[in-house]
Amino acid sequence: MKLRTKDKVQVISGKDKGKEGTVERVLIEDNKVVVHGINIAKRHVKPGKVSKEGGIISIEKPIFISNLLLICPKCKKTTKIAFKMVDGKKYRVCKKCGNTL
Repeated sequence: MKLRTKDKVQVISGKDKGKEGTVERVLIEDNKVVVHGINIAKRHVKPGKVSKEGGIISIEKPIFISNLLLICPKCKKTTKIAFKMVDGKKYRVCKKCGNTL
């Protein structure tokens, strides 16, 4: 999995194209991530133990990884991720500036 929690990403396709957000959760088995403020859906909730009042709430749904690009913290551009082995350790590297992530 190339994306990790707290990575800043940009959406490249879909209804939220062009929006940016941070990764909150990674779902490895589904190849999806939950991004803060992206892919928001409305959910109708009945009153119960979880919420005292019923109503319509907004939740963030998972989005496929292929629809996202990482934003490099150094060069501030969207980039693909490369992997580099240094002294037996595997590092993520920005393909545009060469900075380790």
